[in-house]
Amino acid sequence: MRRHLFPTTLQLAGFTMLALTGCAGAPATSHTTPPSATAAPDTHSAAPATSSASPVPVKPAHGYDPHAHAAAGITAALTAAKKDGRPVLIDFGADWCMDCRVLGARFLEPGPAAILAKYHVVTVDVGEFDRNLDIAARYVNLQTSGIPALVVLDPASGRIKVATNQGEFANARTMSADQVKEFLKRWA
Repeated sequence: MRRHLFPTTLQLAGFTMLALTGCAGAPATSHTTPPSATAAPDTHSAAPATSSASPVPVKPAHGYDPHAHAAAGITAALTAAKKDGRPVLIDFGADWCMDCRVLGARFLEPGPAAILAKYHVVTVDVGEFDRNLDIAARYVNLQTSGIPALVVLDPASGRIKVATNQGEFANARTMSADQVKEFLKRWA
């Protein structure tokens, strides 16, 4: 029995540290992204639902899809953005990240949802900093931003308007829906 306590204790200590420090971290440099991992995200338009309720973006139930093709998702969102003039919001994160999950929940609340309806939203799974890093490197510095990291692309040029390179959402669990809304409103 004693043999099993030590690994469990280390595992609990690791979870405690993650909970205390958020989801910031440096990408693992010893990993390479497998070809299948340039997979990408759900590209979904955060357009209003057909009901009379306030607009709510469609956020995948699973959060960040490790099998989605990130590059294709971003390309599709940029194509749609050129047609309708709405900017593209790229959300880099992972399902294991508590701050990413909290931010995803905040996105569904009425205030942030209304702002997100003005964007084409693409989620990109970075795994445990071992997936889609080539895609992320084009837009944001994950070493300084941690996750979740958000990037807004200009609808006409596809150029970066804003990137959260300073970790603005790395402690999303401490942010209210109003704080998320106000932050997103600056980019709209």
